[in-house]
Amino acid sequence: MSAEMAKFTNPADVISPPPYKLMLSCPSGLSPSQVSVIFDQAYDRIPHPDSNLENSIAQYGGHAFHTGDVGHEQDCHASLHLGLTDYRTFVGTNLNPLWEKFLIQSEDETVRCQHTSNPLGNGGIVESSDGKILVLKRSNNVGEFPGYFVFPGGHPEPEEVGIMCYENLDLEALKKRVSLEMFDSVVREVVEE
Repeated sequence: MSAEMAKFTNPADVISPPPYKLMLSCPSGLSPSQVSVIFDQAYDRIPHPDSNLENSIAQYGGHAFHTGDVGHEQDCHASLHLGLTDYRTFVGTNLNPLWEKFLIQSEDETVRCQHTSNPLGNGGIVESSDGKILVLKRSNNVGEFPGYFVFPGGHPEPEEVGIMCYENLDLEALKKRVSLEMFDSVVREVVEE
């Protein structure tokens, strides 16, 4: 860039790359047939080798997202790789004052966060018949984003599909139930809230 051009360029106008990576764009949404689930113990959180750090979780009370190449919106498909986690482990790793110690230096997010709990959340935008959008104010007594305004949401419930542990699971039937729970849980959370 020439010196003449530089004097007319406001640094605030320079567009920098976003701090996130867009993995899938389907503006019209996905149907249940476009979402598949691989549910496996291999995608669970890996306990941290530092036993003191691991024990700190109790004081505070894994998934991967993959898509193929998407050419057209009707070709959108999401394959979710999911394992089990719980709220106590989420609070004890991700909201722990020592949370950075749970991270591993890596460009690969699944490796970087392998010792944290990464629950799959959901949310919905509710528009009323008069064109208003519903937002909720979070309680000041919650661990994550107290007092913030949010859309109705929560997370899928493993209990809704009969998952409490990995023993005696019919994995093929379970994949279908978990996939449907992704959609059912959004409706349930909106109605409950």
